[in-house]
Amino acid sequence: MIAKDKTILPAIETVLKTGNEQFIFDGEKLPLNVLSFWSWSSSELLGNALRGILAEFIVASTIDQLHSPREEWDAYDLKTKNGLKIEIKSSSYLQSWEQAELSKIIFGIQPTHENRINPTEQIRQSNIYIFCVLAHKDKNSVNPLDLSQWDFYILETSILNMKVKNQKSITLSSLEKLNPIKIKYDNLESEIIRLEEKILN
Repeated sequence: MIAKDKTILPAIETVLKTGNEQFIFDGEKLPLNVLSFWSWSSSELLGNALRGILAEFIVASTIDQLHSPREEWDAYDLKTKNGLKIEIKSSSYLQSWEQAELSKIIFGIQPTHENRINPTEQIRQSNIYIFCVLAHKDKNSVNPLDLSQWDFYILETSILNMKVKNQKSITLSSLEKLNPIKIKYDNLESEIIRLEEKILN
């Protein structure tokens, strides 16, 4: 039996957009651009999905990686210029919808396949995890753009692998038992650099 040749479709490189890119139809520009799409689709920063992307942006801003657009399907979320791989997770006590009580802080930590075409053993792909908590608890004044309202917990992936192995999620209280480094935004860069030097050298 002759095996059929498999054609692998290459990845499409993401190009950083400015927001001024126009929608077109039949070669004619429409009065719509990417900025109007962003404003329409991405204004609810408290939502679970977009808050996670916002957390990635916040961390990327501390390691000079905003020139590289976010890739949806990367095996990890960020990589420093020197090669430290970072996984970002976020959670919040407050949601945009009506709540009977504060949300529980919980993070996904499930190991994943590195290669989507040829799946291998599931592992955690990054060197470190940064758990980002929008810690503010007052709905009248919560503001995801106020970075003083965020807490950041940094933990080496090797500790997760040793302590919780194939566990798929972890609560904040369980995470704290693993002695992560808890910091605010102004110390993120220096702590990432410290761990970069420790892990990669």
